[in-house]
Amino acid sequence: MTLIRLRLRNTAATRGVLTIGNLVLPCVIGRAGRKALKREGDGATPKGRWQLRRVLVRRDHVPFLATRLPCRAISRHDGWCDAPADRNYNRPVPLPYPASHERLWRDDHLYDVVVVLSHNERPRRRFAGSAVFLHIADQNGKPTAGCVALSLADMRKLLAHCKPGIAIDL
Repeated sequence: MTLIRLRLRNTAATRGVLTIGNLVLPCVIGRAGRKALKREGDGATPKGRWQLRRVLVRRDHVPFLATRLPCRAISRHDGWCDAPADRNYNRPVPLPYPASHERLWRDDHLYDVVVVLSHNERPRRRFAGSAVFLHIADQNGKPTAGCVALSLADMRKLLAHCKPGIAIDL
């Protein structure tokens, strides 16, 4: 299995690098660093090995993306449920949606490319964290709410090396 690895300078760091083969890409992680026991809303990136499931792309901003992972276009009606008590917790949902959720169609470009990770997928546990993605980094280098983020150029480089079965070791 091909593996993407995260390296941080220290345990409290929010900046690090992702490596795959000889490729080394700067990234940012959650504002609370990494935690083995991720909790909803804690701002931490969950430690563990997670499969890269699929790529969601905002095609009006990123018309072409080279990867062998399954891809789907994001629409204005796509969301992701982050309400622990909801039956669709940590799953994609159509908008409008009555429970708390994230909008995938965003104006800040952070979700122009979203890679869905297998974190808290099976079994899904309430309050164990939702919407943990690889996505585009904030231009000012701000930490994420628990995801891993990199520049669009580096995301393109990374995804060009990805195929089904690849995992990220956080």
